[in-house]
Amino acid sequence: MAEFTGTGAVTAQRALDAVQRYPREAITIANRVLTTGDPTGDERSTAERAIGLALRELNDLPGALRHLRRAVRATGSPRTRALARMSLGYVLANAGHTAAALREVTAALPRLTGADAGRARMQRGVVLHYRGRFDEAVRDYGLAVDIAQREGDLLLEARARNNRGLLNSHRGTSRGADDDLDRSATIFQRLGLDLAAADARWNSGIAAGQRGDVAGALRCFAAVEQEYHRLAVPRPALLLDRFELLLSVPLVDEAVEVAGAAVDQLRRRGMSSDLAEALLARARAALLAGDLDTATATAGQARTRFQRQGRRTWAAFARHVELRAEFSRGTRSPALLGAMVRTAGRLDATGWPDPALTTRIEAARLATELGRTGRAAELLAAAARARHRGTASHRAQGWYALALARRLADDVRGAGRALRRGLAVLDGYRASLGTTELRAHSGTYGRELAAEGLDIAVRSGAPARVLAWAERWRANALRMRPVLPPQDPELAATLAELRLVSTALEDALLADRPVHGLRRHQARLEQRIRELARGADGGGTLVTPPGIRRLAGVLGTAVLLELVAHGDRLRAVLLRDGRATLHDLGPLADALRHAAAHRFGLRRLVTTGDSAAARTGAGHAAHALDEQLFGPLRPHLRDRPLVIAPVGGLHAVPWSGLPTCAGRPVTVTPSATAWLRAAERPSPDGPTVLAAGPRLPAARTEVRHLARVRPGARLFAGTAATAEAVTAALNGAGLAHIAAHGRFRADNPLFSTLELADGPLTAYELERLVSPPGCVVLSACDAGLSAVRPGDEVMGFSSVLLALGTRTLIAAVLPVPADLTTALMLDLHRRMRAGAPPAVALAGAQAAFGPTGAEHATAAAFVCFGAG
Repeated sequence: MAEFTGTGAVTAQRALDAVQRYPREAITIANRVLTTGDPTGDERSTAERAIGLALRELNDLPGALRHLRRAVRATGSPRTRALARMSLGYVLANAGHTAAALREVTAALPRLTGADAGRARMQRGVVLHYRGRFDEAVRDYGLAVDIAQREGDLLLEARARNNRGLLNSHRGTSRGADDDLDRSATIFQRLGLDLAAADARWNSGIAAGQRGDVAGALRCFAAVEQEYHRLAVPRPALLLDRFELLLSVPLVDEAVEVAGAAVDQLRRRGMSSDLAEALLARARAALLAGDLDTATATAGQARTRFQRQGRRTWAAFARHVELRAEFSRGTRSPALLGAMVRTAGRLDATGWPDPALTTRIEAARLATELGRTGRAAELLAAAARARHRGTASHRAQGWYALALARRLADDVRGAGRALRRGLAVLDGYRASLGTTELRAHSGTYGRELAAEGLDIAVRSGAPARVLAWAERWRANALRMRPVLPPQDPELAATLAELRLVSTALEDALLADRPVHGLRRHQARLEQRIRELARGADGGGTLVTPPGIRRLAGVLGTAVLLELVAHGDRLRAVLLRDGRATLHDLGPLADALRHAAAHRFGLRRLVTTGDSAAARTGAGHAAHALDEQLFGPLRPHLRDRPLVIAPVGGLHAVPWSGLPTCAGRPVTVTPSATAWLRAAERPSPDGPTVLAAGPRLPAARTEVRHLARVRPGARLFAGTAATAEAVTAALNGAGLAHIAAHGRFRADNPLFSTLELADGPLTAYELERLVSPPGCVVLSACDAGLSAVRPGDEVMGFSSVLLALGTRTLIAAVLPVPADLTTALMLDLHRRMRAGAPPAVALAGAQAAFGPTGAEHATAAAFVCFGAG
């Protein structure tokens, strides 16, 4: 049955039909109805409704509401008015007025039949969805699908399936979610509704993220974003979906950034409902980042908005963040305990199992500290049931709760078993992540389980147990056998484009030209590279941490020193001749302070001149750090080689600058497991590769001298030293030496660079190597630095190369002067050429340099990572 018969009616219906395909064109067509002739009430109502819905697609909610209210007020038939009320209810829900939205849609239902009734049912489901009444929403979506199939209305079926699939994926209910979303996208595509099809495919990305397929979700989001760009339609609310995915890894810094951008854009567009969710996202990210003031304030703002909108479920989620921030701040009171228990109950009752579980576990910890062990046991028993269902992080939290319950009951062995089960669940999740970066960031999960296990081991006083627990969640990204790196043509092209833009940016800076456009272009390219690289499928297998006997067999006469953070104390497990001992090295904060002062002193010697004050400062800091770390251990060390697994900020220590390490072969490794894997790995027997970057005359001199030390080496200098040529040569090389300007990127360590002839070579590009060199020497400033994530996951050139299979990396953790570096590198290579292992050769070359001043600082800057 045609909706109207007149020319104006046909045109108005055309406008309505164009909303999903071409929202701007729909507005133009509808305005033609309103400004031409004397439209009837039905024609006016339909045209205003078309404009309102088109403005909704373009995220202009105030404008959408204005036109939809006009559509309701127009003097038309009861059916037309009901359709307008239905659409008004939908947009009111978007704007956060969910109570009013539910009234409008419910009032429209009795006036509608057939497919119209199906559409109203679907819109009512949307409003119920916003209000957190999920079971009712799913029921209404299902009724809409049934009506659509009965009436043969493909568009209605696609919309209802899309909404039902999205809701079920958010609830963690996989029943039919993927099928709903796939069928929805297929129908939209068949109908020529490209924008709606893109929305459905985006929702498939959400579903993938919800079930833990991070790589699949990233690929999906990246592809659909290109489609949105092609269609020129903004989708700021979708930033919230990206936020959820980032937080699931978790990529905390990016999540903070995305949540902030969502708040700004949604506030600017007046999208109140989505804005409240964005404020909650910002609060959650701040909580994870340790910014408790922002977490509390922003969660409070979100809760107030949710309460005004009648969204009690969401308000409970915001309250959960406020309470967790209060707990993290150190508040310990019965009032906080009561609030946490009540909030956990509300979250469970309304379909938020993950925040309910976290709140319940922290309430149990609080009850334990308050001496209410019976209450704590009840809470933990309820939380422990989560170990059998849900996502990997949800199940791991359930095992953590069980471990706490068993420890509360003095069942220490049972607690240890539960902790190991929880960590095993997370191992499976991490193996599904395809890149070193994602695996490194995922170290946040399991931190509590590993810390609990470590505490049990330390209190037992058994060094072997402490080492086993330290290794269990330490540098796990490097315990994964690497998967084949992604050979993505788009990724390769984008990396090449980034080199061009970065070179142009550097030239513009040197010439004092405007750089804002280039910086924006660079940021867009870096984001695209992250998306493409992260989309790699996982599948790497986990390497089991070795026992003491196996470690001792490979160590030989060397001594392993594994540093461990236990609360606010720094402890060390020392393994020598097959025997492990446990040592307390004092406050962790003191060691970090001494290490920072030591780095500052050496940097000052190199960059500001060799003054008596600089020498004194560096020497004092070196002595203080040396005494804390090695004073209690010297009787065990004697003159033996050292393998050191640092912790936290101690990864950046220039170890040979400490008296105990000077002249001694020292190998630094993220973990004992990583060291053993590197030590047992055969080295490729390919040729030596020597490369020199531009704008550094000493680099070309350095590699030319090295070419005489290494006859037969492949030499890349001048315009021949391009990123593509050098990386191609690195595959299968026995030894690679790159002398270039280096830059460490603390904000994103995998964008750290070595400058080559055609622009910067990033760590992302090295991650694409199929057969990495056996030994790599980076004669560049800061190339050995790494960012350290929870779980002592390191990120930088060292993490990429060691994860791929390089045995040894020698690189600087400080800026280094070119002329002194060249002399050190020549001596290093002469010693390696004579047969000395890299760590022994580096120690000899460092000892031959001056004992003080800039020579000492330059020598100390270089560290041997990996196998040694």
